[in-house]
Amino acid sequence: MAELEVTVVTSARAAQTREWVVLLPPGATVFDALKACGLNAADPAYAASVWGKSAAVQHHLHDQDRVEWCRALKVDPKVARRERFASQGSRGAGLFSKRRPGAKSGY
Repeated sequence: MAELEVTVVTSARAAQTREWVVLLPPGATVFDALKACGLNAADPAYAASVWGKSAAVQHHLHDQDRVEWCRALKVDPKVARRERFASQGSRGAGLFSKRRPGAKSGY
């Protein structure tokens, strides 16, 4: 069986990304891909995913997979949105929050 070609992408800081294309033996895992790029798979500040879906480091890879090594979320996006909406109120958030004075609602 041929080697697997896997793309590994990471973002150490905001607006900074690095990408590697690595060749791995058949049966390789996310851990193997991260190790091939010199990344620490045991770092708790990061989380692995394959094509945007959360994956454990023991997950077996397929040819042409994309492994993302991203900083873990500090706050759940749904919770953050609810809190932001609660603090702004219904007038300051949403699709029609910036309408002209005197305009009909929904325009």
